[in-house]
Amino acid sequence: MIPIPAIDLLDGKIVRLKQGKYDEVTVYHDDPVAFASKLKDRDDIPRLHIVDLNGAREGEFVNLDIVEQIVAQTGLEVQMGGGIRRFEDIEMLLDAGIKRVVSSSMAVRRPNEWLRAISEFGPGRCIFGMDLKDGLIAVGGWLETDNQPLEELLNPMMQEGLTEVLCTDIARDGMMTGPNLPMYADLQSRFPDINFIASGGVSNQDNLKQLETAGLFACVVGKAWLEGIVKI
Repeated sequence: MIPIPAIDLLDGKIVRLKQGKYDEVTVYHDDPVAFASKLKDRDDIPRLHIVDLNGAREGEFVNLDIVEQIVAQTGLEVQMGGGIRRFEDIEMLLDAGIKRVVSSSMAVRRPNEWLRAISEFGPGRCIFGMDLKDGLIAVGGWLETDNQPLEELLNPMMQEGLTEVLCTDIARDGMMTGPNLPMYADLQSRFPDINFIASGGVSNQDNLKQLETAGLFACVVGKAWLEGIVKI
């Protein structure tokens, strides 16, 4: 299983939200580029996960210049989400040097454009961000939910060649209460051809072993990594 360190950007700073709530913010670093630069030449970190929280809330890539600097200075493969609303947004991010894009809202609200992106840019560059809130898909910075069944959402993407889904259990995001292992096991058994990336709740090294045993492809680690509890 691949552990993927994660940083969330809000107003130019590295932060963490509690369960996606913008009024419950913890600031970790004022200089994201300097912080991310410490990961330079780390061969054991193949990817860095970045979320533009301003983008997720406002639909504009407020922190894109910072992400571009991180890409240029670290040499890491960056996967980025937050604020992707249209096909052109994906095109812009890929042109900026981001390796993979993670989309939730666009994939749900503009499925034709999302399927076009998977087809044109390749399934390896498009990751579906499946954020679950009380069993429902959450979009728009986790402020709205959608009632579509998972199969109805995923099947057209899989037919287009989608290979990776980043699944966040919002109730556990930033809570460090452990990942939702039964949920991930259920998803992996229902969709065996998808590489699931777990996100939310990781609180110790044993959690990574548990996710690996459950057959997960990768795991995003944010708060526990930023606070030095989990080493990557």
